Amino acid sequence: MPIALLWVQMKLKNLLKPDNWWILILSGIIFYMLFMIYSEPEYNKAFNFILPGLAITFLSTFVSFIVALFLGLISGIGRISKNKYARTISRTYIEFIRGVPVLILIFTIAFVVVVRGAELFNINNGNVPMLVRAIIALSVFYGAYIAEVFRAGIESVHTGQREGGASLGLSERQVMRYIVLPQAFRNMLPALGNDFISMMKDSSLLSVLAVEDLTYRGRLYSGSTFRFAETYLVLTVLYLIITLILSGFQRKLEKRLETN
Repeated sequence: MPIALLWVQMKLKNLLKPDNWWILILSGIIFYMLFMIYSEPEYNKAFNFILPGLAITFLSTFVSFIVALFLGLISGIGRISKNKYARTISRTYIEFIRGVPVLILIFTIAFVVVVRGAELFNINNGNVPMLVRAIIALSVFYGAYIAEVFRAGIESVHTGQREGGASLGLSERQVMRYIVLPQAFRNMLPALGNDFISMMKDSSLLSVLAVEDLTYRGRLYSGSTFRFAETYLVLTVLYLIITLILSGFQRKLEKRLETN
């Protein structure tokens, strides 16, 4: 029997195990929806109108996540710093942001913080695009949560590693950069992956600022055609596919890091 056929049989047996039935169910839902999009004209129209928003969804998510990583790293290190001022500022930022709903924070940053900042620097408020305001809001919100991920990851590294680096004559910054953070990253990866996927889904809230992502284009289409079923079922399957793909990449990356 060819090796390829044996591999397929093994995969099928593994897929048919009760623990993996959820994959079959979700696959059935996705294939049914894709068939509807392909075969039904109204679903196809909704899909073609909504799909261009995918670029803005990915752009806002990736840029926001990079900025949030920077904010989280600085705040996470500040959270465990020996400097009382750094600890206070970091703790205040984290607790404040975590105590405010993301939608309220988006409105506050877009229509209050950015406006006041523009006035302070003598910039025309209308020249600040809504996409930029949305990215700032999403970055600030998730930066607070990622800060706790960095804090926990750094604290998970045994103190002996830091002491060993110090005994070699490395400064605290060098110990953090070359010894602690590389080891902490392995421990942080699952949580960071979950935050990225959550950010991808929460980016749908940016539609309230008229950012033309998937959700906003869906709202435009349903509002002009009154085809609510087609619109929101297409949005559902698009976000589901994106989330499952990202989750699959995350699991593969975790397995690869475990084997190295």
